[in-house]
Amino acid sequence: MKRIGTALSLALVAACAGRSAPVPGAVAPSSDHAPHAPATAQAEPAPSRQQAVAAVDIPPAPVIDTRIDHEAAAELNVEADSAADAEMLEKLDASRPAVPDDASGADAAAVPGGGVTWDIDVASFNNHDRVQYYLDLFQGPARERMGIWLNRMPRYESMIRERLQDQGLPGDMVYLALIESGFSNVATSSARAVGMWQFMRGTGRGYGLRIDGWVDERRDPVKATVAAARFLHDLRERFGSLYLAAAAYNAGAGKVGRGLNRMDEEEDEDGYSDSTFFRLYDTRFIRRETKDYVPKLIAAALIAKEPARYGFHVQPAEPLETDSIVVPDMTGLDVVARLADTTVAAIAELNPQYLRLATPPHSHAVVRVPAGRGEAAARAYAELAPADRVSFREHVVTRGQTTAAIAQRYGISTSALVEANPALRRRAPRAGQRLIVPLGGPMSTVVARRIAEPEPVAMQIHRVRRGETLSGIARRYHVSVRQLRGWNRLGSKGQIRAGQRLRIAAPAVQRARQAEKRSVASRSTTHVTRLAGRSGEARSASTHVVKKGETLTGLARRYGVTVQALRKANGMSARAQLKAGTAIVIPA
Repeated sequence: MKRIGTALSLALVAACAGRSAPVPGAVAPSSDHAPHAPATAQAEPAPSRQQAVAAVDIPPAPVIDTRIDHEAAAELNVEADSAADAEMLEKLDASRPAVPDDASGADAAAVPGGGVTWDIDVASFNNHDRVQYYLDLFQGPARERMGIWLNRMPRYESMIRERLQDQGLPGDMVYLALIESGFSNVATSSARAVGMWQFMRGTGRGYGLRIDGWVDERRDPVKATVAAARFLHDLRERFGSLYLAAAAYNAGAGKVGRGLNRMDEEEDEDGYSDSTFFRLYDTRFIRRETKDYVPKLIAAALIAKEPARYGFHVQPAEPLETDSIVVPDMTGLDVVARLADTTVAAIAELNPQYLRLATPPHSHAVVRVPAGRGEAAARAYAELAPADRVSFREHVVTRGQTTAAIAQRYGISTSALVEANPALRRRAPRAGQRLIVPLGGPMSTVVARRIAEPEPVAMQIHRVRRGETLSGIARRYHVSVRQLRGWNRLGSKGQIRAGQRLRIAAPAVQRARQAEKRSVASRSTTHVTRLAGRSGEARSASTHVVKKGETLTGLARRYGVTVQALRKANGMSARAQLKAGTAIVIPA
């Protein structure tokens, strides 16, 4: 397994355990730990070391101009922070030691401090050279992100330990979530593993997580933790060792099992032991990423249990208590935010499993709200008319309708309609097209945009090369220089330097790639070599794709050939007409 995902409130867990249908708007008390914005790392500078991984920096937040920008900026900041997490986690997976595997690191190895205990076997293996390697890495190039991850941990730690212990597992396995995702609920790996526990889709569904176009429970911290604890329990039952279970969590049980078989390891009466993993480590039967998974876990456990010893100063943060309300049908999170007297960003942060900023239609759902707001929000929801549970309407375009006419029909501005339906920026509405019509003002527009485009606004990083200019980068991604400045807070001069990272919205990146593919395809179809002539002699020829309104006479004049030569090269009769989109051969 590569990486894992999210969960739901305690009330929903109880509701799924055979209770009667919840009352619309009823308060569902919850003590789960809500997500929170990543804290700034507060770690003292580490001693200078030669490291294998470069540090990750997050470009500054975009400029805020309107209420819509506030909501969009919140999404972009979360995505950018998640991208920085993913980049560092990928670098940690790909990192290689500066010394051979068989070199000894015992002289510099960390020794657990007096009075500190672990319920996983850290003491026996803390002098392993790869444990030392990751201790150096976490204190060096990964230091900033490690500080952020340690600050996130107190929000979830007690909940995770409780769920692990429910499955008979040591609470210190909580540090798996640290090396999997940095305790990020929105983490997505290059292998498409999602959430705090980085579940792949199939494994997540196998352990009871709902994953569809409306809900992805890999992103819910409580439900995903329950699933991860069950998964780890099953792996330990199979291998009899926590460290082999951790390796199987990373690589899959089949790969670890095959590695053990090839190693011809004798299994004890009580199963394999943790030391078996380190004997497997010294073989070629598992990948480097899996070999390093347990040393990385031990290094993370050493630092997380004694952060001050390694120069990290964690902000003391209490778990954030939340309330929950139960809604009986599709409800916009912006509506819940209004009833709970908070922001859409706050409700979205507490409920990352709802991909479209709305609960799914035709089903009961639990929505977290800030602690102390649940009872009032439930009462207000009970008085809400069903038609007011969402702040948008769906409109099917009929023939001849324009963007302005549709906006006028619903009493909203054209810009608000376009903001909710980005496709209208590129072309006029067409018959049969489904549009999302926001009815509740600017805040609802953000929700409507997510309804139309379920995936959150994603930011990708462009590393500036020597000689590149801001205008050139804008042309490449089909965006404006003003957008680049806003996304990256570059100021009016827009000065950039080689090696600098710029944030660019993913749709723009995708359009640039598609344009590049079209360009390559065009070049390949307009320059071909054909065999022509009765003598069988090779001649150079090309093709031309006919555009609307073009004639044989015009093409003959353009390419310096005769009309008869064009007809002959393409087997055309004297009465044949050109059709737009047809590729014809232009003779040499």
